[in-house]
Amino acid sequence: MALSRKSWMFYGPDRGGQRDAAMYSLVLTGKMSGIDPQAWLADILGWITSHPVHCLDDLLPWNWKPATSAAAVAA
Repeated sequence: MALSRKSWMFYGPDRGGQRDAAMYSLVLTGKMSGIDPQAWLADILGWITSHPVHCLDDLLPWNWKPATSAAAVAA
């Protein structure tokens, strides 16, 4: 984080910085939950559009269950 500070000084619009902060937060939350953040994000982004809105808690890193290889092939 401290190494990137100088790079982020001239980030551009505030909106880009806010998006980057949100992504950084998601990645760190995944790491703190003991999962691979890249696998979690790839899985979630792959099926988030078909997920029911009332079950958004299922998408959180601490509730996420990795898909088995057979289920991933079937999808």
